[in-house]
Amino acid sequence: MKLKSSVFIFSLFFGLLTQAEVVERVVAIVNNDIITLSDTSAFTKKLDRNNFLDDLLLFGKPPAEIKKDASEQLDYMINERLMDSEVKRLNLSVTIERVEQEIREIAKRNGMNRSELMTAVSGQGITVSEYQSFIKSKVERQSLIEAEVTSKIRVSDEDILAQYSREYPSASAGIYEYSIAHILFNSKKGGADAARERAESVVKKLRSGESFEVLAEQHSEDANFTTGGILGSFKAGEFAKEMEVAVAKLNPGETTDVVRLKGNYHVLKLLNKTLVSDPRFDKEKEKIRSQLFEKAFQKHFRLWLESKREESFIRINKA
Repeated sequence: MKLKSSVFIFSLFFGLLTQAEVVERVVAIVNNDIITLSDTSAFTKKLDRNNFLDDLLLFGKPPAEIKKDASEQLDYMINERLMDSEVKRLNLSVTIERVEQEIREIAKRNGMNRSELMTAVSGQGITVSEYQSFIKSKVERQSLIEAEVTSKIRVSDEDILAQYSREYPSASAGIYEYSIAHILFNSKKGGADAARERAESVVKKLRSGESFEVLAEQHSEDANFTTGGILGSFKAGEFAKEMEVAVAKLNPGETTDVVRLKGNYHVLKLLNKTLVSDPRFDKEKEKIRSQLFEKAFQKHFRLWLESKREESFIRINKA
């Protein structure tokens, strides 16, 4: 009778064990961790809810697309295990205090307090412990990626300039800024022909070696005349095209022939020419830097994951 009882107990235990093995069938082994059948079921539910998935590991694919492919789902979970394994290896685990700090910061960014955030999370069918676990993994993986990937990416000014040139082939990152002085001859004084004659007379004196500054003092008809006839500094494209064309071919210290502008006449002197950054390039620069960084990040992150797969023990059990 005693023997029969032992056999019965053994049979019951073996039956339960067999049932447990069916429910918790090991789908994959990743280093010292396992992925079970119930893990894959839980992951499928996450895909259904579209909540608390690591966007980084989705590689831009929508959850609905990944849900259709069991191999991609398993890849995602393997990558999760690899990252978490590296977190442990590099001792990047965070405390519950750090998790709570992050939760409070998330609540603040959303105009809530912690209690309100937890209520909103619970409304999505997520328990507080599940949410804490998700935030813990998120913070740890961010630290891992910063240490292993992000910190090693460099986007140089040369990279940005090259991309800018590809996007805007006719543009340049640098443009000239011109400092100009002028002598104005007003057509209202005796008419346009007379004004032009006065301008040509001054040009002849300049060509004979007389001082531009002295001639400007003697002949300029600019009502807002300043010492030396200084007009100001202008970037390419910021001042009259007729003036820009005239001074663009000069070296500092040289003067133009007579330049007609809005019915009046000018003689210009280029005081200085400096290469400065193009405002358009300045405007686009940080946007291009972000685009290049994101592109480089995706590439480096994929390579990093591939290298971790090669270094790790991964076994996938066929169904």
